[in-house]
Amino acid sequence: MESLALVRSSLNERLSYYEPLVILLTPFLASLLVFVVAPSLATVVTELQHKGWRAICLPWMMAILQMLPGVKSKIKKQKEEVVNKMRSGGKKSGRESWRSELPDKGLGIEVVDILKLEKLKDAAWQGRSSGAVYLGGDETKGHFNTLNAAYSMFAHTNPLHPDLFPSIAKFEAEAVAMTASLLGAKDSSLKNQVCGNMTSGGTESILMAVKSTRDYMRATKGITKPEMVIPESAHSAYDKAAQYFNIKLWRASVDKNFQADMKSIKRLINRNTIMIVGSAPGFPHGIIDPIEELGALALSKRICFHVDLCLGGFVLPFAQKLGYSVPAFDFSVPGVTSISVDIHKYGLGPKGTSVVLYRSHEIRQHQFVAVTEWSGGLYISPSMAGSRPGALIAGAWASLMSFGMDGYMEAVQKVMEASEKLKKGISEMVDLYIIGKPHMTIVAFASRTVDIYKVNDAMTAKGWSLNALHKPNSLHICITLQHVEMIEEFLKDLALAVRTVKENPGSFEDGMAPIYGAAAKMPDRGIVKDLLVAYMDNTC
Repeated sequence: MESLALVRSSLNERLSYYEPLVILLTPFLASLLVFVVAPSLATVVTELQHKGWRAICLPWMMAILQMLPGVKSKIKKQKEEVVNKMRSGGKKSGRESWRSELPDKGLGIEVVDILKLEKLKDAAWQGRSSGAVYLGGDETKGHFNTLNAAYSMFAHTNPLHPDLFPSIAKFEAEAVAMTASLLGAKDSSLKNQVCGNMTSGGTESILMAVKSTRDYMRATKGITKPEMVIPESAHSAYDKAAQYFNIKLWRASVDKNFQADMKSIKRLINRNTIMIVGSAPGFPHGIIDPIEELGALALSKRICFHVDLCLGGFVLPFAQKLGYSVPAFDFSVPGVTSISVDIHKYGLGPKGTSVVLYRSHEIRQHQFVAVTEWSGGLYISPSMAGSRPGALIAGAWASLMSFGMDGYMEAVQKVMEASEKLKKGISEMVDLYIIGKPHMTIVAFASRTVDIYKVNDAMTAKGWSLNALHKPNSLHICITLQHVEMIEEFLKDLALAVRTVKENPGSFEDGMAPIYGAAAKMPDRGIVKDLLVAYMDNTC
């Protein structure tokens, strides 16, 4: 089977063959971009400064090349083969046996036995998955019992009906308030001002913050063509928000420390900018952006500033108390207007629980959707969903109350110590280096001597599930309570994986390494995007 590497090789050959044509077309395409396609010359100039001619014109050139005889069909065929490989991972998925119709006769309680059998097919994630499950150790069983009890007790509830379920309204308000109290809301200047809602996860929290900011800036500054600026390390949820809410997205570079580059962000701010973004920490490398500098910039430009604390919200406040060096990250920083923080990560709550917070009710009011002309009556909803699972809200509240300050302090101390042990172990491996200086529990590492994606395949073969990154090509592991007792085993397996790849550089050609490696080098990101969409379309 030809891999994505062959797609790239084929395209590169075609590009070389048609290079004279590309050279001739470039001025024409550039002129078309400036005078026909671009909405304004200022936008074109900014695009050119930020991306360069090649990045702007290449998609056009690739589209023209695919019109040439044989190229389009060749690419289509190879795309299909790569998508099949990505979907199967070299193994049969079993999709052909999946049920597509209701059983003729209901099974009743017998479905529980089927559930148990299917659960046995899940991966053995305990101690071996990056992030994903944040519980671990002796407390796992007891806390799962607490969550299950809370869930089963409120499985029928829906906060869309507060008149029927006032308990859920209370749990949500208290969970939001308790979360806010950890993130600067107790400051005297903010008393009774910080507010928010629970959502289904970090992505929805970010979506709500972006939507609220867009509408707030339209109401207060009259911005009708909104733009936002994010560091390239910011979560992909901002790309989703930009697509959903018709906002132009500018991606700024990061500096040598892999933090948001202030100069790059300043260059991209214009009169249509509604917000900038910082992460504490960023998902790829576990590094906190310069939040104080970004806050000052937002104030000076009179724009909003969102801080992504989805990962750090239930680590950084406690790490500070434990004496770790942590830069400012929350509402104590002037200029921060909204924050997203997940309870279902280090808050150890049930999956599907997050909080979006705002500096004031004035901004949060723009999150709501109120409908007055519907024949079904007056309607108002605070977030993306109408009906929401009250059981998850109850579970999140139960987690916060169950652990308390002392429980979270103990949990954070464990994961921070494990992270320090991991960083020390990786830094002692001559073939690996840690990217930047991680501030908390995410450690990203790369190599100058071996194919890091093949190392990932070797680790996968040993049962580990890590995150593959690019820009630069690297891997990361997000340390949770499940890893506390597994660090030495991880380091041992990692050293063996590196040695295996180094001694056998031609190994793992049937794994995912060729796909990751080729995707990172593809000249046209549109082709990579097409592959991802095709993969998802065939997987859902």
